[in-house]
Amino acid sequence: MFKKRKQKGFTLLELLIVVAIIGILASIAVPIYRAQTVKAKLTEVTNSMSNIASAVSAYYAEEGTWPPVSLTTAAAIKSTLGVSVPIGARYIQSATVTGGSGLITFLAANTGETTVDGQTFTLTPSVTTEGAISWMWGGTIPYAYLPGIKY
Repeated sequence: MFKKRKQKGFTLLELLIVVAIIGILASIAVPIYRAQTVKAKLTEVTNSMSNIASAVSAYYAEEGTWPPVSLTTAAAIKSTLGVSVPIGARYIQSATVTGGSGLITFLAANTGETTVDGQTFTLTPSVTTEGAISWMWGGTIPYAYLPGIKY
């Protein structure tokens, strides 16, 4: 006489499980997304530093010494090394090439990450006995944001 109708839809328990799974995935994905966004912003800094490192290496190869005086402005870096640096652009607050050592220091800014803004990136050169120059990343920037570092 009466037909049983099959109910359609989801139970409350099924919906709660789906919401919990989405919450867990979001709690994992959001911090990783945020870190990758900051790392993407910092490519302006690291690319500029790599360009300066190439110019400092060329200077050393030609002169046999590091630049003798510290270069603390974009104009000084451009006139001595021939490389333009976008200081005050988006993410670079300042740039310095230390005289006599070739140490390159950049100050990061405006990334939106409090652990990064106001911190320094450094590139430290070292010369092998054969005359090859290698560069080491460092600074006060958190380790996870250094180029080539996986976390």
